[in-house]
Amino acid sequence: MTEQDESKRHEILAPVWTEEQLKRRRQRNLAIAWTLGALMVLFFVVTIVKLGGNVANRTF
Repeated sequence: MTEQDESKRHEILAPVWTEEQLKRRRQRNLAIAWTLGALMVLFFVVTIVKLGGNVANRTF
């Protein structure tokens, strides 16, 4: 084996994505983003509800 053949033996090729794979990937990323956004809103609302009116009655 030549030195050039040896260097290509460990070469990793980048994947070639089809349009369908890219479309599904974008849809999956959007679903994850919407889910994370909904969880953030849910946690915020639960926090506000649990604090209730006590936020305005704080002593400094």
